[in-house]
Amino acid sequence: MSLSLTLDFEYTTSIEKLWSALTDSGKLAKWIANIHTGKPMENNFEPVVGHRFHFRTEPSQYWDGLIEGEVLVVEAPNKVSYTWASGDEKHTVTWTLQDLGDGKVSLHLEQTGFSNVHGLAGAKSGWTKWCGELEKVLA
Repeated sequence: MSLSLTLDFEYTTSIEKLWSALTDSGKLAKWIANIHTGKPMENNFEPVVGHRFHFRTEPSQYWDGLIEGEVLVVEAPNKVSYTWASGDEKHTVTWTLQDLGDGKVSLHLEQTGFSNVHGLAGAKSGWTKWCGELEKVLA
């Protein structure tokens, strides 16, 4: 069984600024952080199809602190998709951006490939927190 997560956010920003926050490794490190410590996750993300990347943080008793991925789709500034693998789990993350006008941008997240509801719930909590931090980066 494969479970999916979808989340929708709306930001007051430009589509270009939001795209940059989703695809620039330095900006990603400002909002994707260790959920427990708040420390930025070092990463080498590049919005280039086929690029292999990692996010790294301190390991814990539950996790080795490593997320690995490969960029699958880049359609600037509207869509980026990549694999997101940690431990035995390998998912696909897809971000879709839509300019709503009047300085508003819609951000849709779809993450597919969950093998259990616990992982799905953890991802929902994590992305919700991170997307709150993303709003601060965009301010």
